[in-house]
Amino acid sequence: MTEKSGADILVEALCDLGVEVVFGYPGGAVLPIYDAMFRSKRIKHVLVRHEQAATHAAEGYARATGKPGVVLVTSGPGATNAVTGITDALMDSIPMVVITGQVPTTLIGSDAFQEADTVGITRHCTKHNYLVKDPARLGAVIHEAFHIATSGRPGPVVVDIPKDVQVASARYAKPGPIQHKTYRPALKADRAAIEQVVDLLAAAERPVLYTGGGIINAGPGASQLLRELVRLTGAPVTSTLMGLGAFPASAPQWLGMLGMHGTYEANLAMNEADLIVNIGARFDDRVTGRLDAFAPNSRKVHIDIDRSSINKTVRIDHAVVADAGHALEDMVRLWKARQHPKPDLDAWWRRIEGWRARQCLSFPEDAASDVIMPQRAIRALHEATKARQPIITTEVGQHQMWAAQHFGFELPNKWLTSGGLGTMGYGLPAAIGAQLGNPNALVIDIAGEASIQMNIQELATATQYRLPVKIFILNNEYMGMVRQWQELTYESRYAESYSDSLPDFVKLAEAYDWKGIRIDTREQLDGGIADMLAHDGPVMVDCRVAKLANCFPMIPSGAAHTDMILQANEVSGTMDDEAKALV
Repeated sequence: MTEKSGADILVEALCDLGVEVVFGYPGGAVLPIYDAMFRSKRIKHVLVRHEQAATHAAEGYARATGKPGVVLVTSGPGATNAVTGITDALMDSIPMVVITGQVPTTLIGSDAFQEADTVGITRHCTKHNYLVKDPARLGAVIHEAFHIATSGRPGPVVVDIPKDVQVASARYAKPGPIQHKTYRPALKADRAAIEQVVDLLAAAERPVLYTGGGIINAGPGASQLLRELVRLTGAPVTSTLMGLGAFPASAPQWLGMLGMHGTYEANLAMNEADLIVNIGARFDDRVTGRLDAFAPNSRKVHIDIDRSSINKTVRIDHAVVADAGHALEDMVRLWKARQHPKPDLDAWWRRIEGWRARQCLSFPEDAASDVIMPQRAIRALHEATKARQPIITTEVGQHQMWAAQHFGFELPNKWLTSGGLGTMGYGLPAAIGAQLGNPNALVIDIAGEASIQMNIQELATATQYRLPVKIFILNNEYMGMVRQWQELTYESRYAESYSDSLPDFVKLAEAYDWKGIRIDTREQLDGGIADMLAHDGPVMVDCRVAKLANCFPMIPSGAAHTDMILQANEVSGTMDDEAKALV
């Protein structure tokens, strides 16, 4: 067995792991790796314009393909620029391996040029990280990093490689199956635990299936099993922001998203349920609202692959530590084996239909005005594209919530957004990664005029790689969600939330060799969207929408599910008498 440089070992290990695409930006501390990739020609490298964008592009690639995203950046500022995307991936459970260059081992700790303590900086925003000082260990570390990133609850792993390790020689042999001595996540649940969940579901009078991103992470089979479980039980389904698409939005059992900007029927059903079965979600604060008022009369089941999530924020009655897909498979099989009849939930559904009758996602619109309401724009985009089942990414803000509310997702892996961290600038690079992983798909980044500028330089990346990404900007000339909170909470003191000195987005698009389209009036909306879809290259649409529109429904921060604001005339933070009567 001949010896190879550490850089060549790294590239060969990546090839052995099936890596096809790496997102990165070169620098002095990783030039040996770039040279090895150049000589190998077996991995496609995508040159981004900023390291944060590399991590978001890798996230988009991972979420749209089910494969781990891979990032390569240099030491010092290259690594620190990647920290935001690494944290984003940790919060949203995205499998990603980030390879960072480091100064030579003899200079570590000396404040050398472009030195940063990458391991120390990323210790709390990764599943695991490594500083590799021995080239003979490098191959095994890379294989182990991918195992950790993709198994159990997925997440980011950082591998920091000093430059002298990249040029030193060692032997490499592809390792066998990884058996980590301490990291062994449970995939299958205890049969007795699943039996108890099934029996609770069969006996419940007011059940709710509360689903999350864990179902999507478990693969498309898990979404199919969720559909089968709903067919058998007749239970209503709601979802976190990250779980959209796991259950079809067109199904009658779908209540919509729950939480701070969730639907009235989803939040009230959670509040009034006698049984909540949480599958692959984590009782996030944006879902629970005020903890002491969250679903006070329900029994709570939590199915999660991450044992540390159990009882982390909400005390539950029954825990199942398992992969969501395996748990759903066991629940469906046991339900059928026990020959449970479909429960009689007619009374429960009548209450839900009463809440649905409130039509909480309706919005004010002046028929005599040409002004485009942002909700109308999202619905028009959905109607024009639903036959193609597009992949939708978003930036972060009002436009993100309007997309979650009004764009109906039928399939998993079609909705890519920054949930836990709420990272502005996520959508465009994520769309680039998704498009690279799905060359024939329609990929649209729904953006705000403020958020899109966070990583606007990635227009060049899409141009370079001839990616037909579409950007649909809801331009209200404000940092909309910041302005909304300032209106409702800070007596309309709009401190620094106005987006002044905006670029001409059409000219900006054309400067990068994109097609630019401006939509100013409601009459132009459908035609502008059609023009966007007809163009076979990248397009940026500047859709001018109502400047002061707010995103409702809304649960004020720290309030209970029963304290929803449904429309602007309810800004007191409490429901009106009609709404209370329905509870």
